[in-house]
Amino acid sequence: MMTVDSVVSDDRTLIDVDGLEVHFPIKRGIVVDRTVGYVYAVDGVSVRVHRGETYGLVGESGCGKSTLGKALLRLEQPTAGSIVFDGTDLAELKGEPLRRMRRRMQMVFQDSLSSLDPRQSVESLLVEGLRAHGLDHGREATATRLQELLSAVGLPASALRKYPHEFSGGQRQRIGIARALAVDPDLVVADEPVSALDVSVQAQVLNLLTDLQDEFGLTYLVIAHDLAVVRHIADRIGVMYLGGLVEETGADSLYAEPLHPYTRALLSAVPVPEPEVEDRREQILLSGDLPSPAEPPTGCRFHTRCPWRQPQRCDSERPELREVAPGHRVACHYAEDIRDGLIGP
Repeated sequence: MMTVDSVVSDDRTLIDVDGLEVHFPIKRGIVVDRTVGYVYAVDGVSVRVHRGETYGLVGESGCGKSTLGKALLRLEQPTAGSIVFDGTDLAELKGEPLRRMRRRMQMVFQDSLSSLDPRQSVESLLVEGLRAHGLDHGREATATRLQELLSAVGLPASALRKYPHEFSGGQRQRIGIARALAVDPDLVVADEPVSALDVSVQAQVLNLLTDLQDEFGLTYLVIAHDLAVVRHIADRIGVMYLGGLVEETGADSLYAEPLHPYTRALLSAVPVPEPEVEDRREQILLSGDLPSPAEPPTGCRFHTRCPWRQPQRCDSERPELREVAPGHRVACHYAEDIRDGLIGP
């Protein structure tokens, strides 16, 4: 079986993350601050995102999803590990080279209202990115570009003169998407892009993202906690728990046969709109509370809540993310035994 390190990167890979860590120091002191510990927000994540695909990242609140997304864009400083974007190690870039590279990587933030400056009109918000990256080629060319952006996200040209507070939540999210697309990026990190929207508006924004991907050849990293949203839009899905990636596979494969106990618990919590199926299917209730990322458990991070926990090995040895089936990676010592029914909960 192949390990993460033995997988060879190819020309399809746009972003290659290896052993990424983001640790935040915990400081205390009255006169002089001293570091007394760390919050292990992201702790040893290795993942690859291919060109033109949508990679979904799911997990509980506080598992490190958003921190990982921001670290990919160097909005958070990595503690260790490498982030290779189209052959360039982002961890080594600083100053002007990093600023130029950021044109190819953009982010759609979770809170569409707070991510847009309330004192700027939509036109000012969009032109700001163009000017920052030297893409403002005159008044007529810029005006044409802005109209194309608004048309792409389904907003009228009259929206340019308005301010963020004059729009609904779904419309503001469309403005955020237009701002991200303004500089022709290759990668878009969408952090909970529809979590604050009504269900009907969620579908509109998700369909918009899909249409824009086909039109502009975009690559998406979609961060979400709603498994239904990720299933609708993602080609591959990675599941995070307490700073680490515990399972990764294609969307259909994950929902058809989840192999990690945490993924099985997540999917068992999703209601099925058929009473007979809902009554028959497996229900997995996790015991205990989510451990603190400042004091993660030894061994497998999930062993304190895992119904299939085996003493000794689960308590002391952290499992590697390994391939147990073609394209299906799992960080569990006993994934095959659980799947085959050799170990019971």
